[in-house]
Amino acid sequence: MFDLTAPRLRLRTQRLVLRPPAAADAARLAALANDFEVVKMTGGMPFPYALDDAKGFIERSLRFDLACDVELALELPGDGLIGGLGFHARGGLGPEVGYWLGRPYWGRGLASEALAAAMAWAMGEWDQRCVVAHHFVDNPASGVVLVKAGFLYTGEIAPRPCRARGGDVPSRGMVWLA
Repeated sequence: MFDLTAPRLRLRTQRLVLRPPAAADAARLAALANDFEVVKMTGGMPFPYALDDAKGFIERSLRFDLACDVELALELPGDGLIGGLGFHARGGLGPEVGYWLGRPYWGRGLASEALAAAMAWAMGEWDQRCVVAHHFVDNPASGVVLVKAGFLYTGEIAPRPCRARGGDVPSRGMVWLA
């Protein structure tokens, strides 16, 4: 079981470090997330995405109850923060996972690498047996990442809110079972 008193969760992959966001990440987070092509594929990120949005997000994430919600910064050594990945309790079968990458990092397998490490941690140390995910229908690349991590489509297509787009967007439901 994951030690909820551990001060800092840190996962390493071949190319990445997954760690809690830090105040020093705010400017980089704001710069990468202030891209409509990035945030239009997320549920809760606004557009435009300002430095105050980044600071507020980081402050909130550091107060999460790690039994329910975990937020990780994706760091590429030499580049710094390149995106984020989070698990959030939504009252369903299990926590919901979501992730994003800054546009310069798309198409390099980094999301797949990060999600694989996060799911191994979720099953092992965090002791999760079910994780859900959704991706917008117009973002099939995210579906590919989720399938590579072992997620299966549920057959559900339903509207989900997208803050950046200002409304609901058709989304495909997925589930991962340990």
